[in-house]
Amino acid sequence: MLSLLFFNGRAQKRFVHPGVLHSLASFETMREVVQRKNVPGYSAYLLMAGHPCASAFYQLRGPFEFIARDGEFKYTKGEMEMDFSAAYLNAIMWMITKDQAHARKSIEILESYADSLKGIPVSNDAALLAGLEGSKIVNAIEILSHSESGLKKFQVDKINKMIKCIFLPVCDRFYSSRAYTNGNWGAIVTRMYIGAAVYFDDEKMYRSAVEFYINGNDNGTIKNYVSENGQIQESGRDQGHAQLGLGAMASICEISWNQGQDLYKIFNNRLLNGFEYVAKYNLGEDHVPFVRWKDITGKYSNWTEISAIGRGKFIPIYEMVYNHYVGLKGLSMPFTRKVLERTRPEGYDRDQPAFGTLLFKYATYK
Repeated sequence: MLSLLFFNGRAQKRFVHPGVLHSLASFETMREVVQRKNVPGYSAYLLMAGHPCASAFYQLRGPFEFIARDGEFKYTKGEMEMDFSAAYLNAIMWMITKDQAHARKSIEILESYADSLKGIPVSNDAALLAGLEGSKIVNAIEILSHSESGLKKFQVDKINKMIKCIFLPVCDRFYSSRAYTNGNWGAIVTRMYIGAAVYFDDEKMYRSAVEFYINGNDNGTIKNYVSENGQIQESGRDQGHAQLGLGAMASICEISWNQGQDLYKIFNNRLLNGFEYVAKYNLGEDHVPFVRWKDITGKYSNWTEISAIGRGKFIPIYEMVYNHYVGLKGLSMPFTRKVLERTRPEGYDRDQPAFGTLLFKYATYK
């Protein structure tokens, strides 16, 4: 399905649906991989299908009236994270298997929260929550809305209201505030925001998300998070957060790619440099350049050397970028390739789309 979109005030383009993280063509590739049992994609499918959050028999942990990662309602964190992951993964399973039970489960979770959720309280981690969990919700409802899932209009209306009245205002507050966080936050919020822009066919939101990603005065923009040589703003903090931010940026680029815009190439493939830098260091290579980083806020400029905290613990974020840069464009990512040789098939992660060896390996490459 298509709806109007304008870029740069000139050429008329169109929003593509489904078209947040996953396109119709990519779902067709997933189904073919599963039907033919082609590895390594099929191995990733088995991992996903065996995960509790991908089960059509998943038991809701919530819903809750208020959700938070910290403060008074911190007790909801782990449970609501699983619930929203289950909504997303069941939507994916529906598209691959065409088993209506998965669609019903995803709808049940989203509708339950839409009926119950009253807010995300103001707290330190509110923007992070809205970005992380909102992205799962937007991807799930995008898939359900543009397939024969059985989703009814009154259900869509309730879920849309939840996104617009509870999640997006938190993102808007983040954008209107002076920069105050490490860069993974801005990337995570923007991943949700650009996804919501596609889902709602909102040209203004989409433009704002792209503008922030490229030129925003925040640590979470491509030029402020990844240096020309690939060093990450959080490389001196730990390797987990550096990968967290990179994964969110990859998703932003993948969403734009599904909409006919190439953010992967921005600043001479800057994102590629970031992935190669992080991959190289986490594979055990010590000879990577590092300079003391003066970040946008001035609060995170005390790291004098690259951090070994979390070194060698790979988050499942690498297949998506390897698919694009190597599979589609024929570029070289030798260290990312070595990571994938070690980690395939990519598995579950609560903060990333994950299962990339199935979900994002749609180009032809080894």
